[in-house]
Amino acid sequence: MNNRRNVRMFGALTAAALLFTACGGDDGTAADSDEPIRIGGIMDQSGATGDVGAPYSEGMVAYVDHLNENGGINGRTIDADVNDYAYEIPQAEDLYRRYVNDEVVAVMGWGTGDTEALRTRVANDELPFISGSFSEELTDVEESPYNFLIAPTYSDQIRVALNHIDQETDGEARVAVLHNDSPFGTSPVGDGSDWVEEQGLEIDYSSHPIPSGTTNFTGLLNQVSDAEYIIVQDVAAPASQLARDIESQGSDQTIVCLNWCSSELLVTSAGEAAEGHMMIQPVAPLSAEKPGHAEIVDYLEESGGDPDEVVSYVQGWYAMHIMAEGIRHTLDQDQDLTGANIRESLETLGPIDTGEVIGDGTVEFSPDSHRGTVFSGIYVVEDGEIVEVEAGVEP
Repeated sequence: MNNRRNVRMFGALTAAALLFTACGGDDGTAADSDEPIRIGGIMDQSGATGDVGAPYSEGMVAYVDHLNENGGINGRTIDADVNDYAYEIPQAEDLYRRYVNDEVVAVMGWGTGDTEALRTRVANDELPFISGSFSEELTDVEESPYNFLIAPTYSDQIRVALNHIDQETDGEARVAVLHNDSPFGTSPVGDGSDWVEEQGLEIDYSSHPIPSGTTNFTGLLNQVSDAEYIIVQDVAAPASQLARDIESQGSDQTIVCLNWCSSELLVTSAGEAAEGHMMIQPVAPLSAEKPGHAEIVDYLEESGGDPDEVVSYVQGWYAMHIMAEGIRHTLDQDQDLTGANIRESLETLGPIDTGEVIGDGTVEFSPDSHRGTVFSGIYVVEDGEIVEVEAGVEP
């Protein structure tokens, strides 16, 4: 694929646009401007979550490439300056300051820790911000008025997982949550415990952090040996190792991955050890063959890419699509591209059709809620494929 080259190209376009602005040109925010629309991207392409962050970034940039090739937004191209922050919050903050200075009209982000760290500045700067984080902390419109979540929160996902486990078991089920030791990892843990109590679920619930750099789960598995289900709130690499270690121990425990380990990477890395494990995934993988996948597959085939790209590539594609729809609506209303106007557009443009790819098929925001959907899909690994068990499941 040529997406990494595209990132560099868009960065160069941004520099050119800034030079033009310095010479007295249009800053690109006016409704009647013909300048490129500048968007910043804070992505993890090489850090702790780079296994899923890199393809997410590539999908996002691919969407920009596809959009620009087809006339952009109302004839204006997107100039996406996307950079790797390697999952380091100080680097994310540096990039954000740079984008503010560059007068971008919106920012695409990635991690929970950095998104939560930036949300006050994002609100003060009035910059619409769509992140790869689905932390429930970001859904309070009063505290995070410019953050938008395109998928169910991690907490909604764990609620779906717990409901499903409760329905699949007779009597009390034992569930252990293994989570990344970070704000991303801990985000749904307490809400999961509260859900068990609030709903009266017959579930014995415990949680355990995964130490950074873990390459062998034998010790953790000894701690949760009585758990029939292991919910994983982490990325694909540790989940794959967990699956291999469960197989090597001869255990029949079932992994239930939430969003960022619910990926083809689990299957390709764990191999046969992935069989029978489950995924709570709000964004349908390409193997589900939803109508909204057709445009992505066509783009990949035309650009020489891999039609079997992982689901985080699809997530990146649609995250940028949703931001682009907010920008399009703003221009259609003949409004300047200010953050406040784009925010209002996202809140009022109505359901955004994703062709059954996200949630129940649409993402919709309102002035009272930036939680775009509460629906997730349930999947299982069968014969090396991610097979849909049920679509559009709400907590």
